[in-house]
Amino acid sequence: MQAKIKKVELRNLAFEDYKQLKNSMVESYPEMADSYWRANDIERLLGIFPEGQLVILVDGKVVGSALSLIVDEKLVDKKHNYSQIIADYSFSTHNPNGEILYGIDVFIHPNYRGLRLGRRLYDARKELCEKLNLKGIVFAGRIPSYGQYADKLTPKKYIEKVKSKQLHDPVLSFQLSNDFHVLRIMKNYLAGDEDSKEFAVLLEWNNIYFDESPRLINTEKNVIRLGLIQWQMRSLGNLEALFEQSEFFIDVVSGYSCDFAVFPELFIAPLMADYNHLTEAEAIRELAKHSDPIRKRFQELAISYNINIISGSMPYLENGNLYNVGFLCKRDGTSEMYTKIHITPNETQHWGMKGGSEIKTFDTDCGKIGIMICYDVEFPEVSRIMADEGMNILFVPFLTDTQNAYTRVKHCAQARAIENECYVAITGCVGNLPKVNNMDIQYAQAAVFTPSDFAFPSNGIKAEATPNTEMTLIVDVDLRLLKELHEHGSVRILKDRRTDLYQIKKIEP
Repeated sequence: MQAKIKKVELRNLAFEDYKQLKNSMVESYPEMADSYWRANDIERLLGIFPEGQLVILVDGKVVGSALSLIVDEKLVDKKHNYSQIIADYSFSTHNPNGEILYGIDVFIHPNYRGLRLGRRLYDARKELCEKLNLKGIVFAGRIPSYGQYADKLTPKKYIEKVKSKQLHDPVLSFQLSNDFHVLRIMKNYLAGDEDSKEFAVLLEWNNIYFDESPRLINTEKNVIRLGLIQWQMRSLGNLEALFEQSEFFIDVVSGYSCDFAVFPELFIAPLMADYNHLTEAEAIRELAKHSDPIRKRFQELAISYNINIISGSMPYLENGNLYNVGFLCKRDGTSEMYTKIHITPNETQHWGMKGGSEIKTFDTDCGKIGIMICYDVEFPEVSRIMADEGMNILFVPFLTDTQNAYTRVKHCAQARAIENECYVAITGCVGNLPKVNNMDIQYAQAAVFTPSDFAFPSNGIKAEATPNTEMTLIVDVDLRLLKELHEHGSVRILKDRRTDLYQIKKIEP
């Protein structure tokens, strides 16, 4: 390595770079001294795909390069060798409408290794792949140290030992550290590669931003705005009074262009005041009569205010059984029901409620979401199943009477955000309701929690409302940060699970 470097430059290859390119390539592959690129090959490559050819210069000298083509995914899936990929240097395999960026060469001059220049070339390839909206990068990497172990290890065993860091391979070890994963072993890939015994490892990097069918309108959003409604319990004369107060908040958060309006668990409880002369179990069953009219009105409001509404929860009677349910009313006019699965001892004792029997996620115009009602968030298995189904945002409408109960919901919600690498939004009811039995006091603080990594707040809290005060909390969440976390986080919880030792799955009825 040179003692002093003044400037490092990464740019596209120009034909005028050829002489230096050839010299660096010869130095990089001393074992294959006659295998450098010829001038007419480089000229042809630049003619068909100039943006795919990269060089890195140190003080004006070409010391490394990365060359590539765009090919059909079907070609990658087939058994192939190097000569077939480059079509005997005609490069007729290049297809501008293909799905895969195929790396056909990458090297760094030996005098400039150890400066992480190769990583810069790989990162530039990844940026190009994202820019061109390709599915990923594929190439066949040599395993030049395999020749030393060929009499003792099969290629498969050798790769396993490199992956577990029991052995080091100058090419494969580097590629694995750059987030490439092994697809399969290639036999007779590069003629004359004695060091690798003509074996190669087909490697892949997936573009997490690939959009299979890009559209100009109705595209899935990346930044989602949440409107959480911290609802004040108050006396309500009738159902229309509830609708009036609800529409006020929906209007407010819609005015700020929110994608979701989220109400708390059992926020309709003030309507039980008319049934206070009945037993608690009888009163809540009377309240359940309002659930279908509320769903219908909220569907209308979702359309007229162009917003997805999560209706908190309310009692619901079905076949004589009482459930705690809510409705996801989408702005396209459709609705879906979700049900509280875990019932608290209080709900069982005073109301005779039953738990639901379905775990599901919901597809929305803002991606896949999950909804859990209050106590459900204290059971990590359920949200893990939702995460496995692709959930990005978990909504938790809750109702807690004391700060102790709220603390359970809050800390469990924070844990769900970290362990499932998702956003968790919670909101509840505040204030007092003296004329309704079993619903007299409430404590709440709406909040949005995040995973705990560099792209997110250091305390894992995106935003919090003022405790025990009626208000709205409006928060933006960026789904792209979750994609980055899944692939490149300092820890990758979902990927690093030991599914060889434990698994969580739904039990189908």
